[in-house]
Amino acid sequence: MAAAVVFMAGIFFHVDRIEWALLASAVFLVLVAETINTAIEHLTDLASPERHPLAGHAKDAAAGAVLLAVIFSVLIAAIVFGTRFAGIVRHLL
Repeated sequence: MAAAVVFMAGIFFHVDRIEWALLASAVFLVLVAETINTAIEHLTDLASPERHPLAGHAKDAAAGAVLLAVIFSVLIAAIVFGTRFAGIVRHLL
């Protein structure tokens, strides 16, 4: 859903090729991180069906990687769209 919003905003604001590359890279980084997180969670569940502190740490680390990817993506979106959104807000006020 967030990726669709980003791509619609890119079309609306007529971002250039470099900005498209940054946005697409950020979106796909999150998708890759989420896929790896899911794989780690499934493998951890397979290797340690019962609760184990190390299994929890592995899952937490994988989820942390997704969080970092999301933070990076938000930063990229702010860089690309920040001034454009600010212009709209100034116009409305």
